[in-house]
Amino acid sequence: MSARIRLSRGGAKKRPYYYVVVAHSASPRDGRYIEQVGTFNPMVPKDHPERVRLIEDRCKHWLSVGAQPTDRVARLFDAAGLLKREARTNPEKAKPKKKAQERAAAKAKAAEEAAQAEAGEAGAGGEA
Repeated sequence: MSARIRLSRGGAKKRPYYYVVVAHSASPRDGRYIEQVGTFNPMVPKDHPERVRLIEDRCKHWLSVGAQPTDRVARLFDAAGLLKREARTNPEKAKPKKKAQERAAAKAKAAEEAAQAEAGEAGAGGEA
């Protein structure tokens, strides 16, 4: 059985409130869970003490027995000092796709040719 530490949503419409729970990886988001280890209230300011409440010893226990936190829970644990989270970057994803790269290359080539033509025109005008 693989356990995940994840968020389970509660609260009213447009007023989210999350429970940090340990659940079986196959169970649904708001379904059955093994244990509740904290809460997360995104509606309060970031510096408010009620925003994230964790039962630290239970979180450490579940991490020690191999429960994998989701990315958002890993961020919460990192802020609380329970887990070191590596920042993820994907520089390939930010690059333009093939067609956009071709258009940019064509635009640069046209600008270069225009600059050369203008330089040649200025040089011919200066000689005459």
